[in-house]
Amino acid sequence: MPHTDLWTYPATLQGTKEALVGCDVEARDGSIGKVDEATNETGNAYIVVDTGPWIFGRKVVIPAGAVERIDVDDKNIVVALTKDQIKDSPEYDPARFDQDYRTRLGTYYDPYLH
Repeated sequence: MPHTDLWTYPATLQGTKEALVGCDVEARDGSIGKVDEATNETGNAYIVVDTGPWIFGRKVVIPAGAVERIDVDDKNIVVALTKDQIKDSPEYDPARFDQDYRTRLGTYYDPYLH
């Protein structure tokens, strides 16, 4: 059965979501940055990735449902997206992280993850 909730980590990752801040993040086609923030809130889980110089210091939000693998020993997270999909995502604004923003993110990411 495919994973369908963008805002929940896949069941296969249960128990591995501690201490994600600082982990390297890999897209399907290469490194995209490091986790700057992370939440495990039920139905509202996501990571904020600081892309550094890759896309001009921009931060992006990646819903928990896009996370494929977490290696806590190597501090590495793999997401089911390409670098271009992440680069073209809606701009992150921590002051406007509301339901409207979550809806925009969901509308943007959903086709890539299903």
